[in-house]
Amino acid sequence: MTPEPSQNNAEGRPEPPEDADGLLDLNRAVGRQVKLLRERAGLTQKELGDRLGYGEDLVSSLERGRRTPQPEFLDAADDLLGAGGLLKATKEDVARAKARARVRHPAWFRDYARLEGEAVEVNDYSSHDIPGLFQTELRARALYGMRTPLLDETTIEQRVTSRLARQDILTKWPPPMITAVIEESVLRRPIGGADVHKGQMGHLLALGHLRSVELQVMPMERDEHAGMGGSFILLTPKGKPQVGYVEIQDIARLATDAEEVRILAARYGSIRAQALTPRESLALIERMQTEL
Repeated sequence: MTPEPSQNNAEGRPEPPEDADGLLDLNRAVGRQVKLLRERAGLTQKELGDRLGYGEDLVSSLERGRRTPQPEFLDAADDLLGAGGLLKATKEDVARAKARARVRHPAWFRDYARLEGEAVEVNDYSSHDIPGLFQTELRARALYGMRTPLLDETTIEQRVTSRLARQDILTKWPPPMITAVIEESVLRRPIGGADVHKGQMGHLLALGHLRSVELQVMPMERDEHAGMGGSFILLTPKGKPQVGYVEIQDIARLATDAEEVRILAARYGSIRAQALTPRESLALIERMQTEL
């Protein structure tokens, strides 16, 4: 499942969320600072990520302004790179810009975006794609680039940035518990080409080793499958009841009825039971990556 806000107005023109440009400009400015400090320290993106406990893809996205830096990253990077408080000083500005941009989602997506940002638990069954929270920048860009009808470059850029911004919950503290079941067929489809696909598989392996993430694969050989009804997400916001989210084509719906959510939760439990275990799943993904 990869829910995203629509960014077209009633006349079909691209329309970014209000205040989103301010956040993007700030992200780019902070990203340039991180890059300059990293290069001054003689570190590659991978080396910086390894020392801070983040993936190379995340560091790259931060430096390019595609992702909003979390306070924990700014604190750790400031200390490691000897920034003397330069990065730490940006935390309040980033938080304010992020808050202004967050509330500007289109009305139909606003509730989901707010609940996802507050979630203490996210459960995602994806029957046709990598979950949006797990996608690399290159895969997201490839997906939007192949949309029919075609999207213009400005809209593609806005939507990629929006998708990556949602992934901030993976690096905040405390992180939500995230479980995901992905179809094996999805992992065998090289969206974006071999290099993009190999990078995506490596990113899944890195995420699958996080303490807050449990990643499972539904093997193609199963002759029973509880998820034939399609993809869905279950969210548990802090202090609130669990809700469901279902999206197909351009139709999205947030499910709050207790009985409907209960059925989705029971179905998700069956799907997880039929899938490979997290350890088996990571082993399969690793084997598949070596074959690329």
